[in-house]
Amino acid sequence: RGKEVTVVVELMARFDEEANINWADRLEQEGAQVVYGVFGLKTHAKLALILRREPTANGGHRLVPYAHLGTGNYHPRTARLYSDFGLMTANEEITADVGEVFKQLTGLGKARALTHLWQAPFTLQPNVVAAIRAEAEAARAGKKGVIVAKMNSLEDPEIVRALYDASRTGVEIDLLVRGVCRLRPGVPGMSETIRVRSIVGRFLEHARIFCFGNGHGLPSPEALVHIGSADMMPSNLDRRVEAMVPIELRLRARPDRERPQQEVERLPDRVRVGVGAEVAHALALLASHHHRPGPLLVEGDREVRERLVVLQADVEPGPVALDEVELEKQRL
Repeated sequence: RGKEVTVVVELMARFDEEANINWADRLEQEGAQVVYGVFGLKTHAKLALILRREPTANGGHRLVPYAHLGTGNYHPRTARLYSDFGLMTANEEITADVGEVFKQLTGLGKARALTHLWQAPFTLQPNVVAAIRAEAEAARAGKKGVIVAKMNSLEDPEIVRALYDASRTGVEIDLLVRGVCRLRPGVPGMSETIRVRSIVGRFLEHARIFCFGNGHGLPSPEALVHIGSADMMPSNLDRRVEAMVPIELRLRARPDRERPQQEVERLPDRVRVGVGAEVAHALALLASHHHRPGPLLVEGDREVRERLVVLQADVEPGPVALDEVELEKQRL
């Protein structure tokens, strides 16, 4: 339809190499420009950027950027099997960050400092460690330090050490880890305030979410909430292109665009996107179930599950049949 389309396709995708090669060929046949990322790094970030021509008040036109940042792949099958989060935004600072990432991936620009996105292999791991340490400092100052995080795996040694240090200062830490976890919770003098749980249910838990109470506890409108594509593993943080985006922001309001009142809370010269507190509250509800007996959370807690799901593809009713490849993915 005359649109210019550029697609970054990662060929080193576990179980999907052949399918991705076929998709790349088909996209090129349809006229899209296909690139394959940065040499030596696997592209794992889930990003989309749209430039849309929109009319202006004076009768002209301008290009308005929109970005989608999420935790899940753009894949129709996994959209029905996995639970993931996503953020669609027209915030100019976030869309500018996404544009910089795409410049890196397409070879049109070198890595630059980003305003809001945490990007691996550059700033993501240091920023996660810094956020953990900030929560520990809040606890030392007598404030309520709370961290709730959800991920597939936790293996990075520096992040594990930072969590241990935060626990020793009294920070309450609840981790929802689906797979490998190298942190030992509940060890006296080291991790007494850390609890680790998994969620077992109908869908594969795939979202990565990090909530920091910011000295106010959880849930709180002051919470710092990030979602993204990265697990806390050296392979993700050091050898992949990953991105995490803040959900709760205080940014300059765009004077030319009104936002629905139910989506944002007006503040003097500032805007707060009102989704982060809901995500933090949902995770706090899930984490609170550690008081119940048994090591696993189950999907039967409907209220908790409904509050947790912020963005999820429609799923057909009835049981989900997994083939051998999907079962192997879940095992890994």
